Amino acid sequence: MEALLTTIEQKKNQETYKLTPVRYDSIYTIPGTTQSERNIIPIVTQFPNKSFIEANTTEITLDHLNNNCVIPVFSKDNERTIAHQEFIEIALESLSRVFPNIYFDKPEIRVSHQIKGRTPGAIHKNVNDLLEHERTQYFERMAFIIRVPGIVDTINGNEIALTIGGVRSYNLENLYSKKTLEKFKFFIGFQNKVCCNLCVWSDGFVDDMKVNSYQELQSKILSVIQNYNAEKHLLGMKELSRHSLTENQFAQLIGRTKLYQYLPKNDKSTIPILNFTDGHINTIAKDYYEDSSFSRNEQGDVNLWNLYNLFTQANKSSYIDTFLDRNVNAFDFTQGIQKALIGNGDYHWFLS
Repeated sequence: MEALLTTIEQKKNQETYKLTPVRYDSIYTIPGTTQSERNIIPIVTQFPNKSFIEANTTEITLDHLNNNCVIPVFSKDNERTIAHQEFIEIALESLSRVFPNIYFDKPEIRVSHQIKGRTPGAIHKNVNDLLEHERTQYFERMAFIIRVPGIVDTINGNEIALTIGGVRSYNLENLYSKKTLEKFKFFIGFQNKVCCNLCVWSDGFVDDMKVNSYQELQSKILSVIQNYNAEKHLLGMKELSRHSLTENQFAQLIGRTKLYQYLPKNDKSTIPILNFTDGHINTIAKDYYEDSSFSRNEQGDVNLWNLYNLFTQANKSSYIDTFLDRNVNAFDFTQGIQKALIGNGDYHWFLS
């Protein structure tokens, strides 16, 4: 068993295969930059009309952020924050620099927690009498992704496309103080075409990117993209499809994940972290029977690639500020179950 585990780890570290674009395309405009532009209408990989996150979010466009939202400031010195749209435009420009000859999709943007206001001239008006230009708004939380449909691969019959994205939550900033380092979350990974689930792992994710300026944010995003090992990530995901849980093992796993929520603190400290709640686990159990793409087979077995997607599918009900962290945890957890099946690792409690 240990020899098999060692072989898998060696493959992840040594085996490589070339990620190449399926086609090149001509240019389009990156808002707010002077970069050469590429066609953003995907032709090779048409994704279904499904959101990468649901919960209490609303879809919004980059134009809406640019034209209809105010920019929050740090109240004690009136220094402005890096706006949501600037974060997205920095990511677009960084992606363009790393992949200068590859087209990519328009950003898909989801927002939540709308903060409303009004202009000074409307201070005495009743809310029902406010005109459109007298209303102000911004969104406390924002998540976005940008797909690169020219770079794709297939796992267990599912086509996946290279994807970058990020999360910004103003609730993590102290806007009532002076300007300090601002916090962002950023990732590079893949998105599953079948269900639009994101595939993110720890080596392509920064959960606490602290920056002081536009330029520093761009530098750190570029570093994450340039240092991302796509081949290693893909190999790790492909290995999942080679291992399966029986129906009894899956039932044991579900039971243990529910017990995990109520373990005494000392007991829980000896077990790897699982960031999913009872609500998520209920969705996973339901989809094991009912999901059209990742449910059990005729024998009741479910391979670990499908199990991983059951977790990432359930994660779509998470709030924006916890969404990416749980997505990373889903991959770590599924890899841990893989090692437990081989007979190694710290996740055996979930199957015992």
